[in-house]
Amino acid sequence: MAAMNPIHRRAPLAAGLDTAIVVLFVSIGKREHDQDTAISGLLNTVAPFLIALVVAWLVLRAWRNPDDWKIGCGLWAITLGVGMLLRNIVFDDGTAMSFVIVAAAFLGFFLVGWRLLLALIDQRRSTSDAG
Repeated sequence: MAAMNPIHRRAPLAAGLDTAIVVLFVSIGKREHDQDTAISGLLNTVAPFLIALVVAWLVLRAWRNPDDWKIGCGLWAITLGVGMLLRNIVFDDGTAMSFVIVAAAFLGFFLVGWRLLLALIDQRRSTSDAG
């Protein structure tokens, strides 16, 4: 029998943060462009990116090391790429270059950023505990 991959203790928090980041990105965009901010409008726009985020978590098995910044880079790339493809092909929405650039910057900064910040905090804690 194959050993199961352990779930890291921070996996639920990481998944929640990643989901919140994607929803926040879409919510800000909808508000800034005076678009439909009702739940149905939000869900239609956020769906391709949430699906892509789930795909990324599965492909990378992010639950094993969810707070690693390298996992964050992979999550960012897959969420952005697959999200844009789904948005364009499946959801029949546009993917203007300006939208791709803003999405890349926002998702990259936050999906990788919180992991880098956590790594710094963990490093400082371990340094102060050792000394």
